[in-house]
Amino acid sequence: MRKELEYTVPPQRPSHPVTVPPPPTPGPPRHRPAPSLRDRTRYWVDRTVVKGMTTVAGWLALVCLAVVAPASALLVWTDSRSPDTVQGKMATVWRTVGQTLRLGGEVGPPLRIVLSVLLALVSLLYVSTLVGLVTTAITDRLSELQRGQSTVVERGHSLVLGWSEQTPTLVAELLAAHAQRRNSAVVVLADRDKLDMERELRAVVTTAGGRRVRLLCRRGRPADPAALARVSPAAAGAVVVLPPDTPEADTQVVKTLLALRSVVGDARPVRVVAAVRQTRHVATARLAAGPGAVVLDVDGIAARILVQCVLEPGLSRVLEDLLDFAGAELHVHRVPGLGGRTFADLRAACAEACVVGLVRPDGSPLLNPPPRTVLGPDDAVVVLAEDETPPTWNETPPTWNVTPSTRNEIPPTRNETSLTRNETPSTWKAPPAPPLPPSSSAKAATAAAIRAAPRRVLVLGWNRRGPEIVDGLARNGWEAVREETLPAPDPAHHVLVLGGPDDHPDPDEHTLVTLLRLRAAEQEAGRRTPTVAELTDAHHRPLAPAGPHTDLVVGGWLVGLLMAQVSQTTELAAAFDELFSPAGNAVRLRPATDYVPEGTEAPFAALIEAAGRQGATALGYRPGDSRIPLLNPPKTGTRRWSHEDTLIVVTTAETLQPHEGSARTADTPISP
Repeated sequence: MRKELEYTVPPQRPSHPVTVPPPPTPGPPRHRPAPSLRDRTRYWVDRTVVKGMTTVAGWLALVCLAVVAPASALLVWTDSRSPDTVQGKMATVWRTVGQTLRLGGEVGPPLRIVLSVLLALVSLLYVSTLVGLVTTAITDRLSELQRGQSTVVERGHSLVLGWSEQTPTLVAELLAAHAQRRNSAVVVLADRDKLDMERELRAVVTTAGGRRVRLLCRRGRPADPAALARVSPAAAGAVVVLPPDTPEADTQVVKTLLALRSVVGDARPVRVVAAVRQTRHVATARLAAGPGAVVLDVDGIAARILVQCVLEPGLSRVLEDLLDFAGAELHVHRVPGLGGRTFADLRAACAEACVVGLVRPDGSPLLNPPPRTVLGPDDAVVVLAEDETPPTWNETPPTWNVTPSTRNEIPPTRNETSLTRNETPSTWKAPPAPPLPPSSSAKAATAAAIRAAPRRVLVLGWNRRGPEIVDGLARNGWEAVREETLPAPDPAHHVLVLGGPDDHPDPDEHTLVTLLRLRAAEQEAGRRTPTVAELTDAHHRPLAPAGPHTDLVVGGWLVGLLMAQVSQTTELAAAFDELFSPAGNAVRLRPATDYVPEGTEAPFAALIEAAGRQGATALGYRPGDSRIPLLNPPKTGTRRWSHEDTLIVVTTAETLQPHEGSARTADTPISP
């Protein structure tokens, strides 16, 4: 709407008297046009409708008679087969009118005509009332379904309670996890409009291939026991509780967990996975969830992942591939007949997956155990595989022979490779791999000098996760320095960009602006700085001006992926807790030349064996000419390994070879 401008004129003192004109002389009133017939008709209809249903029905009957009676008379008088007498024609007209208006159309004495009209009106009233009742019931039921108030009768479904930015990600992962199951469903209960939820999740269903899985959205407060009872939580295979995007998110999670226990009860345990945003609320949420439930700390996990990405540049993409259900992910299998075999034997005998560790009967994980660790009769095996189908195990594990070669050599053909195949098509047979040559004293001195050099990370920005991040870096020998101004690009220093402050409506605004300034400074100086940036919203990731040497960590999104994994396999909660720890066994990136000599022509299985002899478990590799990691690659395909290739392993920090240093950052030269 256009708004007129108001101008205020300051009062001025006139220099001469002002003559006020006299008021105009009243004349005859102006002639106004009379309303049209259309306007008068509309006005009459409006006045008639507001008088009530009885008036409307009477006028409707008169209008119908005014139309039907003349038309019926014209139809009878123009029919050559109609009676010749006027009385006969009038009787025929009445029958036509009665059949048209469902009034019976009986002829005869007046009493007979009145009774027939009365019966027809009663029949019409009954049918109209019945149709109205049925229509109202169907309309109410459709409205109830549209509002998401109907009851869900499912068994073994995954139930998501609450709505946040991670809900589409979590639902997409659950749909991918249920894609191989028959008659499965994913149910979402949140205090939002059902149509809005379905509209936001429609793209997720198409992308995740969830057409074979039923996605049901219901509206209701997750903390309301009556609303919870409508989604059958006691029959669910897993219940996931998400913190909403509100300041009192953790309080809502605690209330939802209490309501869930009141509906399900302690006698019928349900697999529950919940998340709280702040670390100080974890203990309270665990008390509310009850025994057996898993409560994840969003801030704590995000802080540990940020610390790991600082220690291992390029790790963020590996963790994303490890946590989602696309490609290879972790699975826990209890395979009969494997008891008594050592971990080294299991690692070599698994042809379709990478063996990562064991799970003891009490649920405690044992990742990357010593090679001579024996699998007990009740132990489970943790493997990295494409799906949840148990892999096959060879009775006789194959052995590998790696042949060093130079980069200038012509690659050997398939027949000239140093790997000889046995007559049995399922195994390879070759002499045992020789131990790696010892490192030279010069390389060892260089590695010692690199480790003795101060390792410093410059922190730009601050939020509530800052103290925990600084403490984690300090425990790993790194010095964190808070900077208020943008530092000059320096490859020797690392930069950590935190979102915030916490009370800002868009914490990612600081991260995006800082990355933009860092990128401009790097292009001007022609030098790069290893950078780790924190984002809170996954939608801002395509907007981030990040270079190839920048790790973007969306903590909430990674926690959503983790919740989906743990909801399907509870034993993985403790395993991921250890993998996300900067100390101990964790996912690390190491140069391939730490395990095989430069220019070695060998399959990936040979590197698994070589890494196992040095106390590491290989999960995959990242080619030197790519930033995309390959988890659980084919073990029989040979390639020539160079110092630019990065091996993805589960190991401790102490197993790093002194003569090699850390892995190469996946980056490209900076171009202006």
